[in-house]
Amino acid sequence: MNAALRAVVLAADHYQIEVVAFRHGYKGLLENESVVLRPHDVLHILQHSGTVIKSARCQRFKTIEAAQQASSVLDENNIQALVVIGGDGSFRGAHHLAQHWHGQIIGIPGTIDNDLYGTDATIGFATAVNIAMDALDKIRDTADAMDRVFIVEVMGRDAGFIGLSSAMAAGAERMILPELQRDKPLTIAALVKHIERVQKVRGEGSYVMVLSEHQWPGGAVALAEQLEAEYHLPCRPCLLGHIQRGGAPAPADRILGAQMGVHAVELIRSGATEVMTGIRGQENVAVPIVDTWQKKHPLDPNLLRIQHEIFNPVKKSQRNH
Repeated sequence: MNAALRAVVLAADHYQIEVVAFRHGYKGLLENESVVLRPHDVLHILQHSGTVIKSARCQRFKTIEAAQQASSVLDENNIQALVVIGGDGSFRGAHHLAQHWHGQIIGIPGTIDNDLYGTDATIGFATAVNIAMDALDKIRDTADAMDRVFIVEVMGRDAGFIGLSSAMAAGAERMILPELQRDKPLTIAALVKHIERVQKVRGEGSYVMVLSEHQWPGGAVALAEQLEAEYHLPCRPCLLGHIQRGGAPAPADRILGAQMGVHAVELIRSGATEVMTGIRGQENVAVPIVDTWQKKHPLDPNLLRIQHEIFNPVKKSQRNH
């Protein structure tokens, strides 16, 4: 998010536009926590995770009264356009505000889940995958040494982008994603059968499973306990949790934030409103903000096919027979 914030400030300065930031998101907007940002305030924030203007959840912003209050605060500060960096919750708030405020609103997609429609990638996703991959690589060392099953739980309760990408990057044997669970929910028996077949094909060794959060009752800990209790499989859970949200931003995220921040300012200059800036292929696009959560951003079917079918040692052995 800092890369996007920096880009907005630098682009605005280039076009002789003043930037006023509100600390702590919508909560800070309601409380008028405003601060003027100039280029020297943001020059060296690229390497820092999170956001220097802070963030906060604000349930109160869903009310009509809060939107009207926010509108008054924006007018008092002579704000003519508002840039919102966030995920679907932030964009729903932006759409709600638009019903009570006359100014322009532009969204910049900042969420590690990568689940917003209209853009190939969202700011934070590449960094989260890097962190998950690094953890999986380290876990593999221990798993190999002890011939153990490890279950690594990653974020993405409604979309399996982190699960798929980290599993593919780290060479996991199995992944349990929301998209795969919808068609045919996995059972303990089916999971054990797969583990045993992998061991039969490859011999004794490690087996690493990537589990998207909320895809198993009780999560990775409960699943590991069931595998040990019911099938006596040595199994260890690992919950990455909010580790995925920290760390130095990956180069891809810094560059993406820069592109989107500049595009947001240029969309404002063009007169656009209630749109999200996105990247499709190598092109900047403007996506109606309501589409970002009303339409589905699917997993890449080719990546899913490669990891779930082509790289599946069990399916390979079944074809050979």
